[in-house]
Amino acid sequence: MKKMTGSPFSLVAKFSSVSKLWQQQESQPRKFGTEHDLSGAEIHVIEVVGQNEGLSVTDLAKRLGVTKGAVSQKLKRLEAKGLVVKEVDPTNTSRITVSLSTKGKVAYYSHLQWHESVDGGFREYFVNLPEDKIRFLEEFLSLLEQFLKKRG
Repeated sequence: MKKMTGSPFSLVAKFSSVSKLWQQQESQPRKFGTEHDLSGAEIHVIEVVGQNEGLSVTDLAKRLGVTKGAVSQKLKRLEAKGLVVKEVDPTNTSRITVSLSTKGKVAYYSHLQWHESVDGGFREYFVNLPEDKIRFLEEFLSLLEQFLKKRG
């Protein structure tokens, strides 16, 4: 059977393949410079905290697009691994802030370095794309996102 390219069917097949690869990558735990296996969800919490030290649990949940309960569970695991520190905000005692421990900062910077090594060529490709192609991809991904939200 001849392989179909340049058709809607080839796009669907390619998208399916990319989605599976993405899921495999995200589900693969990594150490990121620590002795602990970190899931994709955990390292992304570390990433957001590293970029925004002192966020409240509520603000962290908003930035991650998940519930406060989900963030609290992830933070509990990360705190047990010694990667994050939760503290009462001295200016507002009803607010808990989150920051990275020394080990958490190691994971954060190791994750950044991992992205540089893995994403380097891919990022370079996007930086050099013409603006019209970037707009096309943004539009396509927005429509795909809307479609997937309707399905789920």
